[in-house]
Amino acid sequence: MLKKLLTWWNGSTIGIDFTIWRRGVFVGQDELGNKYYEAKDTSDSYDGNKRRWVVYNGYAEASKVTPDWHGWLRHTFANPPTVEPMVRRSWEQDHIPNLTGTVHAWRPKGSISRGGERQKASGDYEAWRPE
Repeated sequence: MLKKLLTWWNGSTIGIDFTIWRRGVFVGQDELGNKYYEAKDTSDSYDGNKRRWVVYNGYAEASKVTPDWHGWLRHTFANPPTVEPMVRRSWEQDHIPNLTGTVHAWRPKGSISRGGERQKASGDYEAWRPE
């Protein structure tokens, strides 16, 4: 309960849950477990569109929103993917969240996080030394 009261980065807070209960309508959920909502009316709108928001499943990271839901959140698409799924091309890859800063981030050979050692290259850098 304390975690829900004080942390916004672990899903929704009590305040958001109250706002959703009072003003929101559940629209759908993506394959990552994020839940999407839309306001019942345009009372707090700045451009005439209903407000839309996401409650993240776990840590709040914007790159965890899939492309189809991102388009709906930004009013690029009028209908959510639950009503009108986005057409997927054969060359498109699955969505992967940004893994930077996590244990799953890519660490190339020679990076400090992998020991900092790498093989010498033919055109390698040589530090300047004053004569």
